[in-house]
Amino acid sequence: MLLCYNRTLLARAGCRRNFSSSPSRQQSCMSAWVIDQYGTNGVLRYTEEISMPTINSPSDILIKVNAASLNPLDVSMRGGYGAKLMRLRRNPFTVTDSESEFPLILGRDVSGVVVDCGSEVTYFNPGDEVWAAVPPWKQGSLAEFVTLTEYEVSLKPKSLSHIEAASIPYVASTALSALGNAGGLCRDSSSNKRVLITGGSGGVGTFAIQLLKAWGAHVTVTCSQNAEGLVRGLGADEVVDYTAEDAAEQLETMEKFDVVLDNVGGESEESVMGLLKTWSGAKYVTLVSPLLLSTDSMGLLDGAVHAGFTLHSKAVQNILSGGIFYRWGFYAPDGPALDEVSRLVDAGKILPVVEAQFPFTQVPQAFQKLEQGHARGKTVVQVSEEEEDDDGQTEAADSEQEAQETTKEN
Repeated sequence: MLLCYNRTLLARAGCRRNFSSSPSRQQSCMSAWVIDQYGTNGVLRYTEEISMPTINSPSDILIKVNAASLNPLDVSMRGGYGAKLMRLRRNPFTVTDSESEFPLILGRDVSGVVVDCGSEVTYFNPGDEVWAAVPPWKQGSLAEFVTLTEYEVSLKPKSLSHIEAASIPYVASTALSALGNAGGLCRDSSSNKRVLITGGSGGVGTFAIQLLKAWGAHVTVTCSQNAEGLVRGLGADEVVDYTAEDAAEQLETMEKFDVVLDNVGGESEESVMGLLKTWSGAKYVTLVSPLLLSTDSMGLLDGAVHAGFTLHSKAVQNILSGGIFYRWGFYAPDGPALDEVSRLVDAGKILPVVEAQFPFTQVPQAFQKLEQGHARGKTVVQVSEEEEDDDGQTEAADSEQEAQETTKEN
């Protein structure tokens, strides 16, 4: 990832811890919300008989989930969005088996406690409070436990509760990838850069505003009028109500932008392209690419070719007409990048934006809330209670013992 800070996996190795455990574990059951087919909210099913994830790789980490949060991607995946490409990513040998991914657990954000580690894990110990963004091709966080690799996980900010922490990782990873990899921005190159964020009141937008302000950029946001107070409170320098009749005129009278981060897509793409500086390396980055829709409707090969041709033609058209770089932004799992986010959070530079909170028993209601649209931050699900012992410490050790008692070494 193109990020201007010196946080690498080698640096993680410098913090080596000597704990290791057997990668072979006997499966047990846990509670989770799953889907057995793609569809609407009715396909969500609560079960206490889903197999508990195991340590299958020396770099794996088993996490007890305290809180998870929902993203628009979860609603889309519930309906089958990206199913063909995700099936290929999970197991290339079962790509033609449409039933192979079920039962599927959704949920892309997790905040919880490490209960077990693979033999080569160097940076985490059981009892560590961690957060992470769960890749879409893996079983999600709407469950008691989840397994991720060491490189996808980061230590949770000390200043946040699990509920607050669960609102950040996926949107942070997406924004960092879009602004860094695609937008060419980082901590050391963003000072006085002018950035426009369309649809800035949702999860990615509210995080991107704070990140860019921490990096020293000038940020303009489009959102509805009733979200103006929120985005201004997060640091937005200028706000345009996209529902106003003169919204386009307001944007056109502003100084041109160096980067556009488009969370809306559709007609907004064409309208904002003319707001970028010409022949100065300006970049348009959209998070609404046709790749997964194309592979879903046309098949893996034809869909990928069609999406690639679309990207190529738009990129060539914009580079020739104004020297503007046209790029797609994607989520990218990156534990070390979350380390930097954690430091910004603990420094007070980034705040969690939680719009709604639901107990684990009300996951369908949480999906309904998200589907209403017009998000003002994140929808969070509390999966397990945060208990404290007599000394005021969270009972991470008890969680570890409980999980490990259900398993045994071979």
